[in-house]
Order: sequence, then structure tokens, then C-alpha cells
Amino acid sequence: MLPETLRRAAASVDAKTPATRDRALDGLRAVALLAVPLGHWMLGGFTTGADGVLHNASPLASLGLFAPLSWFLQLLGVFFLVGGYSSARSLERARARGASTAGWLRGRVLRLVRPVLGVAAVWALLIPLLRAAGVPEGTVRTGAVLVVQPLWYIGVYLVATALTPLCQALGRRLGGWAAAPMLAVVAVVDLLRYGPWADAVPSWLALVNLLPGWLFGYQLGVSWAQGRISRSGARLLALGGAALFAVLLLVFHYPASMVGVPGAARTNSHPPSLLVLALAATQCGLAVLLRGRLARLLRRPLLWLPVVVVNLSAMTIFCWHQTAMFAVALPGSLLGAVPGLTTAPESLGWVLARLAWLPVFGLALALVGRWARRIDAPWPSRAWRTAAGAGAALFAVYALGAV
Repeated sequence: MLPETLRRAAASVDAKTPATRDRALDGLRAVALLAVPLGHWMLGGFTTGADGVLHNASPLASLGLFAPLSWFLQLLGVFFLVGGYSSARSLERARARGASTAGWLRGRVLRLVRPVLGVAAVWALLIPLLRAAGVPEGTVRTGAVLVVQPLWYIGVYLVATALTPLCQALGRRLGGWAAAPMLAVVAVVDLLRYGPWADAVPSWLALVNLLPGWLFGYQLGVSWAQGRISRSGARLLALGGAALFAVLLLVFHYPASMVGVPGAARTNSHPPSLLVLALAATQCGLAVLLRGRLARLLRRPLLWLPVVVVNLSAMTIFCWHQTAMFAVALPGSLLGAVPGLTTAPESLGWVLARLAWLPVFGLALALVGRWARRIDAPWPSRAWRTAAGAGAALFAVYALGAV
């Protein structure tokens, strides 16, 4: 039986939630957000060299059969869908209050940038401290790479947020088909880089997919907020995306993994391939279709409470979950081969052991996050802002060399 204090807390949060709150949207955001640490914790591992240095490793390099797991853990399509929907509605409310688009954008940027600068500044301090404590340089670099991995999505998201007015205009003109141009651009680039003439295509062409690839889900969210995606449109999106996904995978032999695999000749995620957009279309279509059912489900206080907690800690979770895993693995590396933590991710035994480590990573994130949320809040003075900015710049220089 659940403790009475938990029931009271859930009832209190439920009672304080405005009736106009879109619980389904918060639920989708929470699911997409939690998939980020879960994906990194399950699809990212470590190995320990003879010199005790921690190195990044992926179970997908040896356990390719687990690649379909990435289809369910890579929910960035839903992440950007919810982001586009929220930004469009937020901008509409800001305009109704008489606020300028520039003022609205500044507020959104500050809420996103502050936690990123915070974690970068803290790591700028950690790097010399870890070195002074005798941690091998290779291990420090591994930690820095882990921290950088999720942060670059914030940069893409910031660009998408700045393009919200343009996305709204596109939605008004093209309706539910407003995301189709993004899909077309990615399809053309993939055709050029994977077709029979691929050897004549410059490698930098793949970078063209970076913005339209991730803007696809964001534009769907903006169109959804404008009421331009009906249930029939959502079914078409889900079924069409699933069909395209199957064709790309089975006929055109796209890599099955949604995340990068060490040593693989091709990757779907850096930058996004057409397979990523097919998966995003499927996920976004299902999200729109399930919105009503999810909203009814989250009327239950005990289900609504964790959604609220996750949403309030969104940027803390996103920015610090890799640091939490590294904080557990670092002392583990001193003990040698710890199953599921510092052993090579090459067997089913590693998978089972890693599952047992997930609650430990979660506890470490909770402890780190309890302190880190102070950094996410508005900083008290200009001196704090200057120090954080300088620290973040130093870490950025280091990280560019490490990555």
C-alpha cells in the first residue's frame, strides 16, 4: 500500500493544477524526456583499460539484435513535437498580452541556456579537480564527452524556437502538410549521399539534414497547435511513417539503430537520416491520436504527480543525467571490472547487470539534481552570470578538443 503522505502529496498537486492545464502534453513531454537518460544509460557503456582509464562503449557494437530497442528510446520526434506545440501556444499568449516576439524569445532562450551554462561551468571546475585527485586524463575526457552528447540538442532546439514565427506562417499556408518540405529536403540529401553517385558527393552535404531533420517534428507540433492536424491526418502520419520506416529498413537497408554505433559506416542520427523522420512521423501521429486517452489517464492524482515532478526538473534531468552516470562509474573504475558498469557491453549478462544499475543512476541523478536545480534558477547577480559564462567558455574549449 502506498504511504499516506504520497497520496496526500498527489492529491495536493492535483488540486493545485489549473483546469486549463494540458495534462496530455505534459505527459508526452515527461515520457520523451525520460527516454533521454534511459536511452543513454542503456545504450551507452564503459570499458576499463589496463591503465584504469574509462572509455565509452556501446552494447550495439556487439549486440546488434538490441538495435530495435533504440526505436522506443529515441523519442526526439515527440520531444520536438511537444516543443513546437508549446512554443506556438506560448507565443500566441505572449502576443495577446501585447509582448513582442523578441521579448518572448529572450525569455525562452534564458530558460534553456541557463542550465546549459551551469553544467558547463561546473565541469570547468571539475576538470582540474579530477586531475588533481589523480583521475587519468583519458577518464576526464570520457566524462566531458558524455556531458556534451545531449547538450548539442539544446542548440538545435534554440534555433527551432527562434524559427517559431516562420513555422506558424508555414502552418497557416500549408496546414497539416507544413512539415512536408523538411521531409523532402532530407529525402533528397539522403538520395545524394547514399545513391550510386555517393562517391562524388562531398561529405559536408550530410549537414544540410541537420536543421530540417529536427525541425520536422517541431513543425508538426506548431501545426498541431494551430489545429491543422486532424485525427485522420494523425492516422495518415502514423501509418505513412511506419510504412516508410519499413521500406527504408528492409528495401534500402538503412542501419537499424537510431543512435550511433562505434565502427559503423553509416549512422542515422548525426545528422538525422530519412529513417529518423519516418520514426518521428510514426511517433508524432500516435501521440496526437493518444492525446485524449492520455489526458483522461492523467486525471488520476498518483499518475499526475510524477509527470509534474519530471516537468519541473526537465532541464536538470536533460543536462545532468550523464554526469550522474559518470559519478557512479568513476569510483567503479577503481574497483576494476564491475559487471554492467565498467565491463565491456558485449553479452546478455551485461544487459541484465546494467538494468540493475539503473536505479543507482537514478538515485545519483536525484542527488545531483537536488543541488543542480539552484544553478537552473535565475542567478542572483551579474558576477554570477559572468563567472558562469567564463566557466562555460573554458569547458567549451576543452570539450571541442575532447569530442
